[in-house]
Amino acid sequence: MKRSEEITSQYFTFLDNHIQGVISGTIPEFMELNEIARELALSHKHLTDTVKKETGQHPCFFYDEKIIQQAKEMLILTDKSIAEIARIFTYDPSNFSKFFKKMTGCTPGKFRNSNNI
Repeated sequence: MKRSEEITSQYFTFLDNHIQGVISGTIPEFMELNEIARELALSHKHLTDTVKKETGQHPCFFYDEKIIQQAKEMLILTDKSIAEIARIFTYDPSNFSKFFKKMTGCTPGKFRNSNNI
C-alpha cells in the first residue's frame, strides 16, 4: 500500500471512530480538520493534499458525508426528536436543520417522513 493510501485509510478510520465517539458522548465535540491532522501526526496541508489526491475530494467532504449518514440512520431508526439528534451531533437544532438541508436537499423532518415505513 502506498503511503498516500495508508494516510487516507487512517483518516477514514479516525473519522468513523471519532464520529461514533461524539454520538456515544465519550467525545464532547467534533474536532477540526487541523486537530485530526495533528492526531494523525500530519500537517493540515499534507492531510488535505493527500486525501484530495487519493479521492478527488477535500477531507471535509467525507467528514460531512459521514455525519449526515449517521444522522440519517438516527432519523430513520430511532424515535428521537430532531432537536435531540441535533444535540447528539453537537449542533444547535436550527443549525443542524440548515446543515442537513444543505447536504441532502431536504429538512430532517421531511427526510424522516419520506423514509418511514
